[in-house]
Amino acid sequence: MRVIVYTLNSFAKTKDGGNPAGVVLQADGLSDEEMLDIAQQVGFSETAFVQKSEKANYKVRFFTPNSEVELCGHATIATFALLKNKKMIDDGILCQETKAGILNIDVDHDKIYMNQNTPEYLNIIDKNEITESLNITQNDFISHLPIQIVSTGLKDIMIPVKSLDRLFSIKPDYKKIAALSKRYNIIGFHVFSLETKFDSTAHCRNFAPLYNINEESATGTSNGALACYLYNHGVINQEQSSELVFEQGYSMKKPSEILVRLKIDNNKICEVKVGGTAIIKRKLEFRQIIR
Repeated sequence: MRVIVYTLNSFAKTKDGGNPAGVVLQADGLSDEEMLDIAQQVGFSETAFVQKSEKANYKVRFFTPNSEVELCGHATIATFALLKNKKMIDDGILCQETKAGILNIDVDHDKIYMNQNTPEYLNIIDKNEITESLNITQNDFISHLPIQIVSTGLKDIMIPVKSLDRLFSIKPDYKKIAALSKRYNIIGFHVFSLETKFDSTAHCRNFAPLYNINEESATGTSNGALACYLYNHGVINQEQSSELVFEQGYSMKKPSEILVRLKIDNNKICEVKVGGTAIIKRKLEFRQIIR
């Protein structure tokens, strides 16, 4: 069986930046085992598989090299950027069916925005539980902001640290992060500083070793959740929330820029959009899927 996989870099700030994703445009004939095998062979943090849908324009499933996940922000951006490049879609609002629900996609020239779920603010985590896993001290955290699990489709722990220097100096213990991620049923840690390189909203690092992603260069879902967290805790106001910019990937030499738009009604977030661009890199062909 012949399967074509396109590789793209989503959220790229430079030609070397962004987060790579694989995209299979015709995946209706593939089994779960075959999709997982392709994701393992591609080797990226996520590969997207586009299928027909009776509920939306497309059904998209997302696989890491380890397992299927409900949603992936950067792979969604890659998927719809590729569909636009192939002239399979036009500018406008589309819908994608995912395991996280039916989500809107806004295609706006070279930028793709995806709707995420409205936020859920979950457990606040004791800072003592986090220090050893990141090899930092309590003094490295922003004292007035909590460490909290937030979800706009996928659950991550939001972890505020005081400065870029402290963010870059983190030496993560991946086994401990994976154990805490399993304990709290989350994807991983989203660690951020309000000090940034380019006057952005925040600068971030993302660790998800439970899903075989030690560090990720651009994470759409996590930054959508972070935008909601920042609004909920008064770091940003309603006027600022309409156009937010998050930096990520610099610690990996993969500069990335993730855009987030929040819609606020009566002081409550009623819509979350995460967006960016994607660059097509390669076209791969697999003739034999199951090893």
